[in-house]
Amino acid sequence: MVLNQFLQNRRRKSLYDMDFHRWTEEQASALREQRSADIDWDNVAEEIGSLGKSEKRSIESHLNVVLLHLLKWAYQGDQRKPGWRSSIAEHRQRLLKLVDESPSLRGYPELVLAEEYRLARVKAADETGLPEHAFPESCPFSIAQVLNSEFWPTEPKPRSAPPA
Repeated sequence: MVLNQFLQNRRRKSLYDMDFHRWTEEQASALREQRSADIDWDNVAEEIGSLGKSEKRSIESHLNVVLLHLLKWAYQGDQRKPGWRSSIAEHRQRLLKLVDESPSLRGYPELVLAEEYRLARVKAADETGLPEHAFPESCPFSIAQVLNSEFWPTEPKPRSAPPA
């Protein structure tokens, strides 16, 4: 019995490494049927833990795209592209859907706003050709504005170069 269980666990672990999709199907089936002896507990726990991290990374990614395009929208008003508007709208919706599906992450976008803004600012400078100092050091948008489908920033007053 112990040897049989050992061999089954060894096969499951190699299936996890060799065919992840099939492994997930087998594990889901074993969970639904409550066959605890067939569960690859260590890897199932690892995968469930990584799902939470994945949700956070998704929020960060969508937030970054919204911030990048809001900056481009605000600071390159004369060069606005329809794709920016649709990208902002799409990623706002994806963000809202993620926090709607996982209410415990509702505050996460605000928590990472400053960090994602710093990254978006660097990208905006790169993509627009404007110097990084042309964009505010701290995020000029509140999280409510970032997520509000009615919010579209107006063009800011030109910023002077930083002191030398």
